Amino acid sequence: MSLRSASPALDDRVARLRRLAESEPRLEGVLLYGSWTVGEADAHSDIEAYLYVEDEHLDDFDARAFLEKLAPLELAYTNMYGVLAVVFDDLMRGEFHIMPAGEGIEEVPAWEGMVHLPRPEAAVLLDRTGRLTRAARRLAAFRPPEPAGTAQQLCDELANWTLMLAHVLARGEVARAHSLLHSVVAPLQLKLCRLLRDSTAHWLTPSRALEQDLPAADTDRYTATTAAAREAEVRTAARNSWQWSRELSADAAGRWSVRVPGELHERIAGLLAGHRTD
Repeated sequence: MSLRSASPALDDRVARLRRLAESEPRLEGVLLYGSWTVGEADAHSDIEAYLYVEDEHLDDFDARAFLEKLAPLELAYTNMYGVLAVVFDDLMRGEFHIMPAGEGIEEVPAWEGMVHLPRPEAAVLLDRTGRLTRAARRLAAFRPPEPAGTAQQLCDELANWTLMLAHVLARGEVARAHSLLHSVVAPLQLKLCRLLRDSTAHWLTPSRALEQDLPAADTDRYTATTAAAREAEVRTAARNSWQWSRELSADAAGRWSVRVPGELHERIAGLLAGHRTD
């Protein structure tokens, strides 16, 4: 897959980052990740990178000052994950991990299965020692998930989290149920759906390109599991969600002999319908 971006602004920023990194002696390496590295960047994409600072200079490396040379900043702060998040003056977002080169580069091969770099040499913007390129090559091949074991895991997760969703709804916590439905249950459903449709190219972000990757019928089922944070709508969406989860689980059972606890599934459906559980 080509790494050519559909966004000239992003291409220019990546090229400028490469030049700046080469002129900064405290950096041993710079590694891009995200949509640009898999050839899917567009005018709305952000720039994401690891900046590997020589260990002895980690404390005196001013990452914000370095990035201000890339483009004027409207916002720069350390986010909840400890990552330097920035907004440039053209509203392009950026996320930059500032890492010690010694330990940080050694961790890169452990990302296998979580990060995909189809052309690692292009994703590596700076590598003064060769260590980063060797590590990044470990991420070049995308290995699709093992179907049977992954399907079993997803089916079990869907039952467990949907039961929690049902209990939360029974308690009357509509906002919490709304959050669970969209941020926890939906991604699990989309992964199981992708597994069943043999469409795992966007496995790491299962909602990405959903409309292009999956049949329209699946998109419609997903839409039926979404709702505004109003009680009646959330309850309807939760029931629709569980019905889809059960159908996906049944398909997985037929294809890979996944174990499906039928009685538990019925009890979860009853709880979502407002029936007593004792």
